[in-house]
Amino acid sequence: MRHLPALALLLILTALAWWLPNREQAGEVPLPTDRFNSVSFAPFRPGQSPLRGVFPSAAEVEADMALVAPRVRAIRTYAALEGDYDIAAIAARHGLKLWAGAWLGQDARRNAAELAQLIETARRHPGTVERVVVGNEVLLRRDLPPAALIAALDRVKAAVAQPVTYADVWEFWEQFPEVARHVDVITIHILPYWEDRPTNVEGSMAHARAVLARMRALFPGKPIAIGEVGWPSRGRWRADAAPSRVEQAVFLRRFIALAEAEKLDYNLIEAFDQDWKYKSEGTVGAAWGLWTAAREAKFPLHGPVRENPCWGWYAAAAAALGLGLWAAAGRAMPGLAFALGNALAFAWCGTVPYAFDIHLGLAAAVNLAGQGVLAVLLLRRAARGEGLSRGAGPAGSAGALARLRVALRGRLDWRGWRGWAFEDLCAWFLFAALVLQLLLVFDPRYRDFPFAAFAVPLVVVAARAWRGDWPGHWPGKAEGWIGGSLALAALAGAALEGPANLEALGWSACALLLAAPALSPAIARRLGTPRPAGP
Repeated sequence: MRHLPALALLLILTALAWWLPNREQAGEVPLPTDRFNSVSFAPFRPGQSPLRGVFPSAAEVEADMALVAPRVRAIRTYAALEGDYDIAAIAARHGLKLWAGAWLGQDARRNAAELAQLIETARRHPGTVERVVVGNEVLLRRDLPPAALIAALDRVKAAVAQPVTYADVWEFWEQFPEVARHVDVITIHILPYWEDRPTNVEGSMAHARAVLARMRALFPGKPIAIGEVGWPSRGRWRADAAPSRVEQAVFLRRFIALAEAEKLDYNLIEAFDQDWKYKSEGTVGAAWGLWTAAREAKFPLHGPVRENPCWGWYAAAAAALGLGLWAAAGRAMPGLAFALGNALAFAWCGTVPYAFDIHLGLAAAVNLAGQGVLAVLLLRRAARGEGLSRGAGPAGSAGALARLRVALRGRLDWRGWRGWAFEDLCAWFLFAALVLQLLLVFDPRYRDFPFAAFAVPLVVVAARAWRGDWPGHWPGKAEGWIGGSLALAALAGAALEGPANLEALGWSACALLLAAPALSPAIARRLGTPRPAGP
């Protein structure tokens, strides 16, 4: 009974910690219409991918078309040869118009087949296909030179009655204005999040107006359509452009209001989240849909939006884990137990829903298992009042690496694992953080900041600092190099991302915290552990 007030307070704090970032928002932002002009339509479901040649069935496409038809006037496709179904015939059955596309790449034979199929589809369905899109971002990817693209446009234009266009990011229309003479419509992509200078949601409508003004001045008298416009619901920040469900809803509502006011010809990207896109674009690439990959509406068209509609389940899981860890620790240290319970729930929330294939699933399972074991070891250590100065063997990653070499030779005495498992696991998480941080420095564009993967290690470091439980042995060379390298890489990452990227700054602070136990004698002294005597 004496623990009830503390437990009640911790349960309330847990609920608040999950509710605050997921409270209702954006209810005041109106949507002027429930029916949109056009939406990119890629009917791939989890496990399907054009990269592996695994396509949806005709029945699945029919079901997806029935789902989107009440919300859109038209759909845009990107390839003419994908799947064993007639996309134009299905669209016609559901009363939808079609922006029919052909995918052009570096394979000349494949390009010829795509164009032939596009021409056949346009001729066979003149009442459904309202325009043909010859290539998508070919110039951006540098798959074809402008002359080859122009030849493809001229070929299609001579063979079909519908307006012919090419779609690319607006900057590439500025770079190659000669392409405009060979199309009936200038189709531009406006994606404020992805551009070289990202624009946040608040500035995105002004940016869209400015881009349209530039295109109209560059191509006077030529019809201009927006072939892709949208916002992602998940992924890394770029400058102050923040992917989120709430931001996606706000962007959509504001853009539709702009489109209605200025009578814009536009196509939203996209109907459904496409899990397969993570391979080339990271988590953010799989998060542009108005519906999830499970075909659930991502947010209501009107009224308030929650960032994570399932927040209550995660809060309940965090509370249950906190209570379970508290009980397992002999009903001691409820604050630490609940901190670890919340960290584990956050780790699950940030990894498992984004395990898009078996490899990511395996990585998530290994990470969660490691974090779970580390949480139990920390509680065991704290409950027994243990510090490293009372432990056995070398400390930190030097000990971890040495034991790995011994284990690979089959000579490790596992009976003493309780004396070194905690420090070794901390060391391997430190090494993993260094690897990921270096990737964020040298190849950051499609990589998320890995808060969830280090939720428990961050609690561990904070708890050790609070208890003054720093390594009793002075860090060995390996641990010092890893910690120092992580700290330097974290500072470099923060500098490269810039002060506008609050997510990057937050992760850099977390990386410095992870590196702290292995840094300098001065830090160790300040946090309660004097430098041991001797060399």
